[in-house]
Amino acid sequence: MPSSTTAGRGRPGYAREDVIRIAVEEFNARGYEATSMGALAERLGLSKSAIYHHIASKEEILVEATGKALEELRAVVDGALEASDDPVEQLRLLIAGTTRVLCEYPAYVRLLLRLRGNTDVELAIMERRRGITRALVDVVERAQAEGSLRTDLEAGVVARLIFGMINSIVEWYKPEGQYAPADLAAITPEMVFTGIVRSRS
Repeated sequence: MPSSTTAGRGRPGYAREDVIRIAVEEFNARGYEATSMGALAERLGLSKSAIYHHIASKEEILVEATGKALEELRAVVDGALEASDDPVEQLRLLIAGTTRVLCEYPAYVRLLLRLRGNTDVELAIMERRRGITRALVDVVERAQAEGSLRTDLEAGVVARLIFGMINSIVEWYKPEGQYAPADLAAITPEMVFTGIVRSRS
């Protein structure tokens, strides 16, 4: 919805964050490549020329939107590494924190995960995303080295299996559903560490 402030010359007034949010919705619905600035202007109720008073390009929107997701994920990594020297505890905090971010910013993370590296801008964003994965791989490797995790799986495989499960959240999670972000953030590490099968002894 437009903000209560009306822009000059009779144009609808939008806060910048509203423009970004609506653009992300369009990118996720249509595909980033398939969404034109004209389509965004139409969705916003603006002329093609007027939208440039709010945003310079699709790339600017992409960088800002995915940057928000990456900043939140990077904060989870940094917080986990600062909170404990124990790699298993770091892993638990990483899983919980990543789960929470994906529940709170599903549209932004969905856009991030769908990038395919078709432009230099996308490649740069994807490199930042890989940095998050590398941090998880490093934690898994250290936990394996100290004997806390099984070693029959390569650390990169473990990290990608974990993130694969967590990343699916953006496709099905509903804020109005049964679980709050904090609930899933508590459940997910437990599932990774102990599984879902009860003892049958």
